[in-house]
Amino acid sequence: MCGIAGTYRWPDGKAVTDRLTDVLAHRGPDGAGRYGHRAGDGEVQLGHRRLSIIDLSETGAQPMVSGGLALTYNGELYNAPELRAELEAGGVRFRGTSDTEVLLEAWRRWGTDCLPRLRGMFAFGVFDERTGELVLARDQLGIKPLFLLRRGGGLVFASELKALAAVTGGSLQVDDAALVASLLYYWVPDSRCAFREAEKLPPGSWLRCRPDGRVERGQYWNLRDVAAEGQERARSGELPDLAAVVEESTRQHLLSDVPVATFLSGGLDSSYLTALAARDRPGISAYTIGFRAEDAKFEAMPDDLRYARQVAAQFGVDLHEIEIAPNVLDLLPQMTHHLDEPIGDPAAINTFLICSAAREAGVKVMLSGMGADELFAGYRKHLANVLALRYQRVPRPLRRGLSRAVDRLPVATARRGFRSVRFAKRFLSFADLSEEAAFRRSYTMYDQDELLALVNPDLAGTVEDVLTEHADIYEDNTLDDFVNRMCLGDARMFLPGLNLAYTDRSSMAASTEVRVPYVDVEVVKAAFALPGDRKIAGRQSKAVLKEAATSILPREIAYRPKGLFSAPLRAWMSRDLAPLVREVVNDGVLVSSGILRREALERMVAEDAAGQRDFSKHLWHVLTLEYWYRDATSGSGQRQAA
Repeated sequence: MCGIAGTYRWPDGKAVTDRLTDVLAHRGPDGAGRYGHRAGDGEVQLGHRRLSIIDLSETGAQPMVSGGLALTYNGELYNAPELRAELEAGGVRFRGTSDTEVLLEAWRRWGTDCLPRLRGMFAFGVFDERTGELVLARDQLGIKPLFLLRRGGGLVFASELKALAAVTGGSLQVDDAALVASLLYYWVPDSRCAFREAEKLPPGSWLRCRPDGRVERGQYWNLRDVAAEGQERARSGELPDLAAVVEESTRQHLLSDVPVATFLSGGLDSSYLTALAARDRPGISAYTIGFRAEDAKFEAMPDDLRYARQVAAQFGVDLHEIEIAPNVLDLLPQMTHHLDEPIGDPAAINTFLICSAAREAGVKVMLSGMGADELFAGYRKHLANVLALRYQRVPRPLRRGLSRAVDRLPVATARRGFRSVRFAKRFLSFADLSEEAAFRRSYTMYDQDELLALVNPDLAGTVEDVLTEHADIYEDNTLDDFVNRMCLGDARMFLPGLNLAYTDRSSMAASTEVRVPYVDVEVVKAAFALPGDRKIAGRQSKAVLKEAATSILPREIAYRPKGLFSAPLRAWMSRDLAPLVREVVNDGVLVSSGILRREALERMVAEDAAGQRDFSKHLWHVLTLEYWYRDATSGSGQRQAA
C-alpha cells in the first residue's frame, strides 16, 4: 500500500512530481522514489511513497523499472502467487517476491487484458519507454483512489486530491455540483470531484495518454454487467456457496510479510472475518472501540463491546479496546484535511483512531468488514424500503394519522435520545415515495425542498442535476429484483463514494493499510448471484450472510441486531461542538459567501436543540463542509465556487 503520483508532458514535471510525492508522505513512510523519461516533446515523471507490506527488500522498491517499462503502483494483488506461477511457466524470471513485479510482468505479457485478471485493490501508472505511452488504471470496485487533472496535452495524477491542489497554485475552482451533492449525501459521489478541473478515474477503467496528446479511455469491468450475469445464474438455480467464497477471500486477504490485525466491532461482518482470520492466524490482534459512558447513554447506543469481547475470547483473539473520547474540536479540522473532499461521516474518526493505535503497536495491515452491508442488504434502509412497499398498502387516512402522531414525538430530552422515534420519523419521511425517490431519501440528508431551502437559489438547477444523476445511476440496470437493485445502487455510489473513500483516506493518514475481503470480485459475483429474498427474508436483513457465518460463529453473534460504527453525534453537538455550530451559523464562510442560507441553518439548530428533530448528522456535515471550504478557498480568490 502506497502513495503514487506523476506527470505526463507537464511543465516542470520533475519538481511537480517531487512536490506531489512529498504531500503523500504519510501514505508511505518506508521509502520514496522517482523515475523520469522523455515522452514525445515532453517527459514523464513517476513518483512513489512506499508502505512495505510484501517483499520488504529493495527488490520491491518503486517506481519499478524493467525492460523498458516503469511502474508506480498502490495496492495489493491477492492472486499474485497464481499469476506469478503462470508467468514463470511462460519463461518469466523474477528478481524478488513483490506483487509489484508480478503486476509489471503481467502488463508486459497481456497489456490492458491483464486488468480483469487482477484480484485485489489497486491504482497504478505504467509507462512504456518504447511507445512513450502512459496508462493509468484503477481496480474493479474503486477501493483505491486515483485523481487526475488534464491541461492541454499534459496530465498530472496522484492518490489524493490535496496533492493536485498543492501543485496547481490555487487555480482549482470548487465544483458547485460536488458541493450540492455533498450536502445531499454527506459525501461526494465517485462520479464527481470537489474541484472542477480534477476528476477521479472511474472504477474498473483505464486511461492511456499518447505522446501526440491523444487520450484514450477504456472500461475492463462493469458492475452493472456483473449484476445482470448474477441474476441469470440465480434464475438457473446456480447459487454459490457463500461461506466458501467468503472464507477463501479472507484467506487471500491475509497475504502479507508483516503482521495483520482486524477491526472487531462485535457485529456480524467483522466478527465473521475475525473468526476466519483467527483460524488461519491463531492469536491475531483485533481492535475495537467504545465511547464515554455518558455519550453512549445520551445517544442510546447499543453495547457492542461485550460482543467483541465474546468473539475475541472464543477465537483466541488478542483484543485491544480503544475508548473514543476525542477532542473533536481538534480532530474535526484534522480529519477534514485528511479526507480530501467534504465527507461528513464521523466513522472516519473511528477508523483513524483505530489505525493510529494499531500503527503504534507495529501493525501495518488491518482487515475490515466494509462492504457486506451494501452487497447483502444489511443496512436499515434496505429493510425499511422493503417494509415501505407493505406500508403503502395501508389505507391513506391511517397513514396520515400515524405520520401526524409520530411528528409530534420528541427525538430526545435533555438527558437522553430516543432511537426508535428517530427511526420512525426517518421511515415516514420516505415511506410514501416511489422506488428510486424512496431509496435515495432513505439515506440522504434532505428532501428536494429542504435542500433548495438551504442553498443559494442560484444552485436550484444544480440540485436538479444531482438528483437526476442519482435516478439515472439507480435505474441503469436490467434487474427485476428490488433488493438487488438497491444493492447495485449502493455498490456503484455509496460504497466507492463514501465508505471506501473515508476508509482509504483515514487509514492512510495513519500510515496503515486496510483490506476489505467482502469488496472482492469473487464475493461480489457471488452476492449478485443470490436473489433478494435470500438477503432480506421476512424482517431478517443480510439473511444469507448470517446463514453462512453460522458455519463458524455462534448464532447469538451472527443474528444479533445490527451494531453501529459511528459516533455519538448528538452528545458531541450538545456539548463539545455547540459553540462551533453557533460560530459557523453566524459567521461561517459558507453563510457569508451566500452558499448556505443562515435562516435555514438557524431553524435546524433550533429544532435539534428542542429535541423535535434530529439534525445532528446534518450539522456535523455542515461543520466538515465549512472546514473543507475554508481550506479549499484560502489564499486565493481563484478557488471560489464557480
